[in-house]
Amino acid sequence: MCRELNREPVWVATIRLAYTRGWADVDSVIEEANLVAGRESTVEDILDTMCERDLLTQAPDFDESGRYLVGPVLRSSAPSPAGIKHLSRRGVHQWERPTADD
Repeated sequence: MCRELNREPVWVATIRLAYTRGWADVDSVIEEANLVAGRESTVEDILDTMCERDLLTQAPDFDESGRYLVGPVLRSSAPSPAGIKHLSRRGVHQWERPTADD
């Protein structure tokens, strides 16, 4: 996690989305990872690589939705439901920056 920029690696954001939502796409990963605009091709490359490694799989309606689903490798190592809730609470978008008073 790059706390100064409040960003995290794309693959971490993707795994969190895949576990908490059941799917991930380029736009949701960019939002979750708090990336700047213009990183779409980088995210696409990472999602494709994760798909090649069976971490993700293309949704049946991939051509229309662009969504990736949890693949066999992630499915076999999925955390417990309580663990998944813990993942969603730790999303970058929910991090608060310390105030001057802290």
